[in-house]
Amino acid sequence: MGRTSDAIAEGVAIATSAARLVVKNHILVDTIAQGGAFDTGKYIADAREALRAMAEEAEQAEKTLAELRKRARGRHSDPSGTHDYRDRDVRNLKRRAKQSHGVATRLRETMEDPEALSVIVEEAREGAWADVRHNLDRRLRVEGMRPDQDPDYDTMREARMQALRLVDLQALSSQQRARRKVKKKQKAAAEHD
Repeated sequence: MGRTSDAIAEGVAIATSAARLVVKNHILVDTIAQGGAFDTGKYIADAREALRAMAEEAEQAEKTLAELRKRARGRHSDPSGTHDYRDRDVRNLKRRAKQSHGVATRLRETMEDPEALSVIVEEAREGAWADVRHNLDRRLRVEGMRPDQDPDYDTMREARMQALRLVDLQALSSQQRARRKVKKKQKAAAEHD
């Protein structure tokens, strides 16, 4: 493989990973936060849309690089900045445009491949489940831990007690005052009627 094909493969891998992350987040929101059911068809459409957006981004990069290459051609002075290209940069800009074109083409092909889309969705589902499993495991460890199992119990006890006094008890007191106010208003309204 050459530099261009390696760069294309890397760009496609990054875009596919990003699509998987988008789908994973949709799965987490739709099924957990909103209580929906897992629908493979919906998430295949989400994966296709994420790949389409990244293909369009690669196509835009290709156009931008082509414009930069046109401006750079025939300019032989010293550049004034990082993105002030000159004639000596034309070959590199052409290669980068070719790489962007290759990434966009491969992403468009993947969008039309039901098997590749299914793989993205399945990997996203597995990732979502791993996140849920990790969060549950962490919460159960923290909430179910006894003082004799926590090596930092003694050092953190004073901080926890201070947080209890300054935050939790203050919040509880505020809630109690608010409840008394509501009850007082309800009682006054009932007596007025």
